[in-house]
Amino acid sequence: MAFVLAEPAATGTGDENSLKYSMKWDEWLAESRIGPFPAAIVMVAAYLALQTVILSILATWAGTGVGVDDAEQLIYLPYLWAGYGGSQPPLYTWINWLAAQLFGTNIFTLKLVKYSVLFLAACSVFAAMRRFGYTKATAAAAMLGLFTIPQIAWESQRALSHSVAVVGFCALLLLAMANLIERRSVIAYALFGLATAAAILAKYNDVFLVLALVAAVLSLRELRGAILDPKFAISVAVAILVLAPTTYWSLMHPADLLARGEKFGIDLQQRRMTAAATGAGKFIMATFNFAVLPVLVSALAFALTGFRFSERHPKAPTREVLLWRTLALGLAMLATLVLATGVTEVKARWLVPVLVILPLAMAAYMERLSPRGRDAQLLVIAAGAVIAVLLAPATWYFQINGTSGLSRMIRVDYPALYRQLTADGPVKTAISDGAWVGNLRLVDEKLVALDQEVPNFDRLVQEPAVLVWLDRDDPRPVILEQLKKAGYEPDGQPRQIMVPLLPGTDRPARPGAYIRLKKTAAEKATAPDEGVSKGAEGGQEPD
Repeated sequence: MAFVLAEPAATGTGDENSLKYSMKWDEWLAESRIGPFPAAIVMVAAYLALQTVILSILATWAGTGVGVDDAEQLIYLPYLWAGYGGSQPPLYTWINWLAAQLFGTNIFTLKLVKYSVLFLAACSVFAAMRRFGYTKATAAAAMLGLFTIPQIAWESQRALSHSVAVVGFCALLLLAMANLIERRSVIAYALFGLATAAAILAKYNDVFLVLALVAAVLSLRELRGAILDPKFAISVAVAILVLAPTTYWSLMHPADLLARGEKFGIDLQQRRMTAAATGAGKFIMATFNFAVLPVLVSALAFALTGFRFSERHPKAPTREVLLWRTLALGLAMLATLVLATGVTEVKARWLVPVLVILPLAMAAYMERLSPRGRDAQLLVIAAGAVIAVLLAPATWYFQINGTSGLSRMIRVDYPALYRQLTADGPVKTAISDGAWVGNLRLVDEKLVALDQEVPNFDRLVQEPAVLVWLDRDDPRPVILEQLKKAGYEPDGQPRQIMVPLLPGTDRPARPGAYIRLKKTAAEKATAPDEGVSKGAEGGQEPD
């Protein structure tokens, strides 16, 4: 899978010949099959499977926990709800819930889900490009081009959860559209509706890809019949039906839906022009940060193959125009939203639903410019493979050591912390002001772990319960307020502890404290007979 330039030959076309010789493995990756499957798919599957196994083994060997995003998933694993807290959609958590029923509550389950969704993305991109009529080399270049995007190649493996689902289900949405354009059957329309709902349930901002994709198809005379067909009502009906439970839940829980609205940096006191200028600047920088590496890789591939933009090239076919137009319309919609709402904070990963199209469009462009374009595709395949392989050891290091900021929580000795919390007796609920507390469920999967963002907080608490916090003298007011609303208060004085960190950390322990909780007097007076907490929606009891 690696690409290494060979020494040029001494005669005439030596540079060209050596380049072709050096790309023979990439040619094999693009065109060959391993059994019934394309070689590129098999190699990506092998890479993702190895990452799943190696990272799980390393975590078990080192005794590490998981980062904040995965810890949040650990909090929610016992509950199958229509919606969850923290402004997050439910699909990724549903998948984790299902995996946990099969494999238990452990790091392997979390890694298996993450890398399975990434494999879904890879397969969907490859299949979509083939369904659009592109060659195997183009499909492989589009698929491995995903690994030239830092938010996918690095961030998705390192820390992200719901953003991983964005990649997987946006790619699946594109495949469903390609299938719809080709077949226009009742099943194809139903599948597109299902894929649309899945994309939105993966991340709410995926709706921009849905709108951009439909608008792009409508703008093309050769394709718009697929949307104008009366059977498109089937897609709409299926999407509405699948989205209905979560839509209803969101309407009933507006505070949970909007819990992280402050991350967009909307300040109603700020002048509109100032906010628009700030938002536009952040949007441009986020787009640049996302696109710079895949664009540079493609530009380098063109340069190495001797491509000249001044040459006359064939007109772009409709299928390629669809990709570029979807990309342009999606960015235009996002930019309009930023300017219209006063958003002043834009992160590159928020643009994934739209910019995930970029490597596909670049690969399609290269096919049109064959034969040099095909050589460029092989170089993109090589670059994506090399980036993925080189980043693998970095992900292993991160799993063992973490980095700075919130990822430091990986290095906490959670079994030791659990023993400290239960020194005075058993604990059924551990509460903190951050999702990191979910790591305690790796020690005791029957433990209820809660932070202030968990819906139905008051119904989930099971006694005995403790409140635990780190690196502060007192717990944050936000969690105390949540406990007060739930009818609980501290029972006595906090117990100061030193929470051990794993060997090899720059310090042996972190300061922390915990305190047991009791029901308030008013809550005791009105409390029903003790029994199993109702816990979750729909009568589901916590584990």
